[in-house]
Amino acid sequence: LNLFYHAGGLPLGQVYNLKLYYLGMFYNLFLPGSIGGDGYKVYLLKQQYPDLRTRSLVSATLLDRIGGMALLGWLAGLLALFSAFAEAEPLIKWACVAVVVLALPAWYLLLKLFFKNWLPVWLPAAHLSLWVQLSQLLSAWLLLLSLGTGQYFVEYFTLFLVSSAASVLPLTVGGAGIRELVFIYGLELMPVEKATAIAFTLLFFGITAVSSLAGLFFTYQVDRPQPRADHKEQPASSRK
Repeated sequence: LNLFYHAGGLPLGQVYNLKLYYLGMFYNLFLPGSIGGDGYKVYLLKQQYPDLRTRSLVSATLLDRIGGMALLGWLAGLLALFSAFAEAEPLIKWACVAVVVLALPAWYLLLKLFFKNWLPVWLPAAHLSLWVQLSQLLSAWLLLLSLGTGQYFVEYFTLFLVSSAASVLPLTVGGAGIRELVFIYGLELMPVEKATAIAFTLLFFGITAVSSLAGLFFTYQVDRPQPRADHKEQPASSRK
C-alpha cells in the first residue's frame, strides 16, 4: 500500500503507514465488508494532508485492493485447476484457466490505461502481494493441521482464497459470515465434515480480529500529519 501512496505523491514513513494499516484493520471489525477501514484511512489522510487530491488517495487505496484481489484470483484459479472442483465441473475448470491467464494482465492493463502514475510500482506491488497471499495460505495450512485435517488441502486453500475475496464485499460487518457461506456451498463437492470447515473459518476470523485490536492503540497516534519519508528535519540552530 505504501508503494501506491508514494507513487500518488504521499511518501509516508513505513512506521506511520503500519500504524494506519492496523487502524484500518481495527475499523474493519465493525464497518461493512473488509474495506470500511480503507475509507476511514482516506478520510484521515485527507484531513492531515489537505493539499493532496482526494482522487490520488482513493486511487492508491483502490489499486492496492485491486492488486490484492488479482493475486487472490490468480492463486485461487491456479489451485482450483488441481482440485476436485475442476474435476467435478468442466465449466469451473475453464473459468479457472481464464482467471489464471487474465487476472494479472488485466491488473497491469488497468494501470497502463487509467492510472499511469502508478504503473512503475506494478511489479514490486505484485511481488509483495504474492508473498502476502502465500503467508495467508501458510496460516491456513497450520490451522488445518491443528484441526486434524490431513487431506483435501488444495480444496481448502481454494475455498479459503475465494472466501477471502468475497469477504471484501460490503455485505456484512467485517466480512463475517461470507467466508462461512463460501465454504458451505463449496463443500457440497467435497466429502469432508462441514463442522471442521466452519471451525476453520471461525478460527481464522478470530485470529484476524485479535490481531486487529492492535489498531486500537494507534487510534490517538495518527490524528496529525506525520513527517514524510523524505523529510529531513532542520538543525535546531536554523529553526526559528
